[in-house]
Amino acid sequence: MHIALPYLIAGWSGFFVMAVELLGGRLLAPTFGSSIYVWGAIITVFMLALSLGYLAGGRWSTQHPSVRRLGVLLIAAAATVAPILFAGEWLLESVAVLVPDPRFGSLLAALALFFVPTFFSGMVSPYAVRLLVRDRATSGRHAGQLYFVSTFGSAAGTLLTSFYLVLLMQVNHILLALMSISVLLGVSAYAMRGPAT
Repeated sequence: MHIALPYLIAGWSGFFVMAVELLGGRLLAPTFGSSIYVWGAIITVFMLALSLGYLAGGRWSTQHPSVRRLGVLLIAAAATVAPILFAGEWLLESVAVLVPDPRFGSLLAALALFFVPTFFSGMVSPYAVRLLVRDRATSGRHAGQLYFVSTFGSAAGTLLTSFYLVLLMQVNHILLALMSISVLLGVSAYAMRGPAT
């Protein structure tokens, strides 16, 4: 189970990130529209947050790595989505008044809403790699498998969210479901006992 859980969490984290990114477009559209500027802003924020998350996750993985800490990362990513539910509309309106230009307004809004949860999500994959690698001979194989699972999760999150979830549920309900699954997985990982890797 200690081997399977990092893969499961990495796959779910990929799903989570892409689902939130797509929902970000829906959230920003009423205030800033859905032009290429808005999507450019959203994608930029997500890529920047992921890149910094990868860096931080790799560094944090050198200090007492454990499945429990991986669970904490997933819970943190879920918890930092909560402000989108409770203050997202107010924040978007405030930013629109402060920065009416849809290019820079959408960039600032995306930064405020999505940077932190995406940063924590970015920490997951490099941290999970550290838990799976036991020796140099298998490090490349484990890294490749884990990034396959993570990217496959991202593809699934993109397809399911854009093709089905947005048709069946409201955006806030989808976010709540995503957060709930993340917390459930994170708590399951935190409850694990046994070896660190």
